[in-house]
Amino acid sequence: MSTSKYIDRICAVVLIFVLALTILFCNAQKLGVQAVQTNSMGYESRLFDTSKVHTIDIEMDDWDDFIENCEDEEYAMCSLVIDNEAFKNVAIRAKGNTSLSSVATYGNDHYSFKIEFDHYSSENTYYGLDKLCLNNIIQDNTYMKDYLTYQMMNYFGVNAPLCSYVQITVNGEDWGLYLAVEGIEESFLERNYGGSYGELCKPDTTQNNNGLQDNMEEPTDMPEGEETPDMRTPPDRSNDTDTDTGTPPEQGDMPVPGGGEDGHSEVRTSEDVSLIYSDDSYDSYSNIFDNAKTDVSDIDKDRLIASIKQMNEQENIEEVVDVDAVIRYFVVHNFVCNFDSYTGSMIHNYYLYEYDGVMSMIPWDYNLAFGGFQSETDATALVNDPIDTPVSGGTVDSRPMLSWIFSDETYTEEYHEAFAEFIEEVCDSGYLSDLIASTEELIDSYVQNDTNGFCTYDEFKAGVSALKEFCSLRAESITGQLDGTIPSTEEGQTADDAALIDASDLTISDMGSMGGGMSGGNAPGGNMPDGNMPDGNARQ
Repeated sequence: MSTSKYIDRICAVVLIFVLALTILFCNAQKLGVQAVQTNSMGYESRLFDTSKVHTIDIEMDDWDDFIENCEDEEYAMCSLVIDNEAFKNVAIRAKGNTSLSSVATYGNDHYSFKIEFDHYSSENTYYGLDKLCLNNIIQDNTYMKDYLTYQMMNYFGVNAPLCSYVQITVNGEDWGLYLAVEGIEESFLERNYGGSYGELCKPDTTQNNNGLQDNMEEPTDMPEGEETPDMRTPPDRSNDTDTDTGTPPEQGDMPVPGGGEDGHSEVRTSEDVSLIYSDDSYDSYSNIFDNAKTDVSDIDKDRLIASIKQMNEQENIEEVVDVDAVIRYFVVHNFVCNFDSYTGSMIHNYYLYEYDGVMSMIPWDYNLAFGGFQSETDATALVNDPIDTPVSGGTVDSRPMLSWIFSDETYTEEYHEAFAEFIEEVCDSGYLSDLIASTEELIDSYVQNDTNGFCTYDEFKAGVSALKEFCSLRAESITGQLDGTIPSTEEGQTADDAALIDASDLTISDMGSMGGGMSGGNAPGGNMPDGNMPDGNARQ
């Protein structure tokens, strides 16, 4: 009898405990518990092993014809030999929208490519990887702007694409050094969020494929570095508008090259890519939903619009924004000063991820970071770019995914604490300087022997030297901005520039830029042949 009572009590306690765990599990998100459901895919430790330069041989019988018609951006079948392992029936096409011809302007035909392992059969993958981008590293004399940024993002806890360097050959003949980047599609989502992942979009005002929308593919190839109106040298934000209105020039109607019929410009609004709430109509968010990477239902659209609305109203932000993830994203993003982005005048080059109404940002396309969005940038202004007003061509209020951080002292403090953590763990620890040094050592001989690159070996060495100096001075300035010895806003720096870190000996264009520094033996002096300026679309 006594034993039976104890057993009953034990069973009752166990039952209560199980019920409590069940309730906690079902309400985890409401209670602020974030589930991390990452998967090991298999490709991470293979192609994206960063300790070596990998090899990819593209095997295609009609390669010359393929290259001649690259501007059509049509897939062709090929075989790939990746690190001596063959993969057949793979799809390949050039990447870059209407300015693919700018690659030829440099005197070579080294386009960026997009690889689809599953294009002809959904069963085909590279150890689970469905999409792969091969970037030709144009407009980047350092050869590592994209690479460093993605490494820092991942190191700092931001879900970012994996990447590694690859030496490409075509039918056994040398083609050049490229950066292999994990495509942000199904395999990326499964790796970072598990099998039950949410919705993914790539907001952008630019239509691709001569105005035709390809829901799952074309949005990945947005221009990076396209000439923009009213470009500025930070922190001179001459295009800023009254903070009471929060409506910068680019939020009105703007022409989009190649967006209309016959390649003519089409006027499209950019409020939705800024993530500004306007109304509940799906059409008001066409630049988001037309660029969806997952199958988005009407229910999904309603949920995302509701989240955007609540974020704009800045009510209960934790319910609609992954606060820690977004803050960490902007910490790294604002460190590298990328104005060809959500915080720039183009308002693009990011992915929007949403799960159960909670939104976050995924980084993309940083070859014009570190001040490369302009051919001439004041180094002192760039090094001291204010971390609390990091928007170019608009105001902080005009970027709702950013503005909530500065509208509440609690979030601003979290942002500053995260930035201090970044400076300590990434910069002061030696991680970043060691990463730059080891990367330079890894690719040095490949750059030196790459006769088809977009800069000379000497320009590469000068670019890396400038990159090291920039990162050191940038960390010093941000440390001062965090401790209050240097103003952290544009207004503060305009009123008092005495404490700014002096970077007058640094030449930003040495790192490569949208308008020069890519001679590659074909354009002496680092200028474009015939005085042409690329718009950057060739690379992504």
